[in-house]
Amino acid sequence: MRRRRAIKREVAPDPIYNDVLVTKLINRIMIDGKKSKAEKIVYEAIEHLSERTKQPPMEAFKKAINNVRPLLEVRPRRVGGATYQIPFEVPEHRAISLALRWIVNASRAKKGKPLSEKLAMELIDAYNGTGTAVKKREDVHRMAEAGKAYAHFRW
Repeated sequence: MRRRRAIKREVAPDPIYNDVLVTKLINRIMIDGKKSKAEKIVYEAIEHLSERTKQPPMEAFKKAINNVRPLLEVRPRRVGGATYQIPFEVPEHRAISLALRWIVNASRAKKGKPLSEKLAMELIDAYNGTGTAVKKREDVHRMAEAGKAYAHFRW
C-alpha cells in the first residue's frame, strides 16, 4: 500500500509561447532527454498548424487540445463477481494528459514523414474535430455512455 500521494510538480512555461501546455507536449515528445530536438519538432508543428488554420498559434493549439480532451472515462468496478465499466468525470489535469498522450501516440503511429509533420497533421485534424486522437476520445465517450446504467455503483 502506498504511503502518500505523490506531489504534483509545477512545469515551467516554454520560452517562445510562454505556455505550460506547450511544455507538457514537448516533454511528452522528448525521447532520451533530447529536449532541444523535441522543442524543434513541437514548434515546427505549431507553426504549421497556425499557417493551415490561419489562426494565432496558441489559439489554434488550445482549440485542438480541447477537441481531444475527454469529459468522461470508464473505470472497472467489481461488484458481486461481475466487473462493470462505470463512467466517471475526468479531472482537468488527467483530461489534458490523456489528450496530449493520444495526440502524440496518433502522430507516432503514422508512417513515412518526419515527426514534426505528423504531429502538425494530427493537430490540424484535432483542430477540425477529425483524426485518430478525436476518434479515441469518441470511443471513450461511447464506452462511458454504454456504462451509464451502472453509474449507481460509483464509490
